[in-house]
Amino acid sequence: MQKVATSQAELPKRKPSDSFVQAIIPLSEVDARDKYITYTKKIRFGRLLEDFDTLAGLICYNHNKNPALGDDQKSPYAFVTALVDRIATSPSKPQLSPFKDIYLKGQVTWVGRSSMECTMHLEQEFDGALQKVITAKYLFVARNPETDTAGVVNPLDPQTPEEIELFQLGEESKKTRQREGVKSLLKTPPTEDERLTIHDLFLSTVDLKAGTFKIRVKPENTVWMDETIKKSLIICHPEQRNLYNKIFGGFLMRKAYELAWANASIYANTRPNMCKIVDDIVFKRPVEIGSLLFLSSQASIVYTKGSDIQVHVHAEVVDPEKGTRETTNDFHFTFDTGVPNLPRVMPKTYAESMLFLVGKRHYES
Repeated sequence: MQKVATSQAELPKRKPSDSFVQAIIPLSEVDARDKYITYTKKIRFGRLLEDFDTLAGLICYNHNKNPALGDDQKSPYAFVTALVDRIATSPSKPQLSPFKDIYLKGQVTWVGRSSMECTMHLEQEFDGALQKVITAKYLFVARNPETDTAGVVNPLDPQTPEEIELFQLGEESKKTRQREGVKSLLKTPPTEDERLTIHDLFLSTVDLKAGTFKIRVKPENTVWMDETIKKSLIICHPEQRNLYNKIFGGFLMRKAYELAWANASIYANTRPNMCKIVDDIVFKRPVEIGSLLFLSSQASIVYTKGSDIQVHVHAEVVDPEKGTRETTNDFHFTFDTGVPNLPRVMPKTYAESMLFLVGKRHYES
């Protein structure tokens, strides 16, 4: 194992190109295609989430190599997914084909003391040329498995104007995350505009003729939020473990995405195309093998603008022996259902109103 560094000054600087990785998903081969194709002959987006997570982990290991130690070297750290900052599909590009090879490319574009941002692109051939269809940004952190403390990662030395620009975007993303963390509805009350929005929603569900707040009515073309909940339970077997004997983060994302897609399909009475946006997935704690993973999905349409639907999935892990229950993730997915004038979701309780505002913020971001 490499020596555990206590400061970045002990580690060699690495260029973004040092961590570059390209992988090919050979969909032109039948055996590979069966894993990625849906029954409607489209791409399983959840499988791509798994592949992005795997690729980002490999990119982090490449970045933290020490050229002086040669190729056969082992890192003393565990690199774990801390955050999926954003995965966005290009609206101007055609739908991905399950019959053409997919190219995944990526590298480290920003580094802190113990964290690394990986920027990755998914490309496929259209009209004789490779085109970027999906861009993904993952944030990984280094952990010292022996002490369970933050590890120190190699500093980044961007060279080209594009690399410098991506590094600066990483700095801005860090500041944005800090600002959003301070404004979290779990820490601070809603803004004045948000309070007015919730009050207007509440008044729209009150029978003003009855002269009481106790009688609630559902406005036309709306659905109560508590009627949109869909749940699933996963038993976490060793088959889904990662290098560190925890449940693989990409597997969790795939399961959350598939539940969200199913919920959006039932809500809109159609099968949405691939997800438009995945953003701000925070991995709050690891999921242990043998635990029970509860996934709860609520379809939260925050705008009737176009045909978009915002879906929130809450994940919590249960230890059946200890009887403990802890939140592991919150997932946010935006789908374009292709259905105009979708029914609007209406919250009944204050807690549901906060979920509505969280969905609204994610959609507007």
